Amino acid sequence: MNRNITSSGDVRRVTANLPRKLLKEAMKNTGVGMTETLVQGLLMVRRSRAFEKAMRLKGKINLKIDLDESRERTGC
Repeated sequence: MNRNITSSGDVRRVTANLPRKLLKEAMKNTGVGMTETLVQGLLMVRRSRAFEKAMRLKGKINLKIDLDESRERTGC
């Protein structure tokens, strides 16, 4: 994460008991500190919920889109 997430001022300090091994592994995978790693995890939870909601709409929305036209392709 390139931006400093705590600079916005809209933060909440928390105390949590986290599995040491899981946290260490997550920090190794993200390559950033503890706070940034936890924020990335929270963002992933939010994205997965949005994805689940979108998947529930699958087949319920009838879109008639000409992909070639929308991509401005001409007689390829």
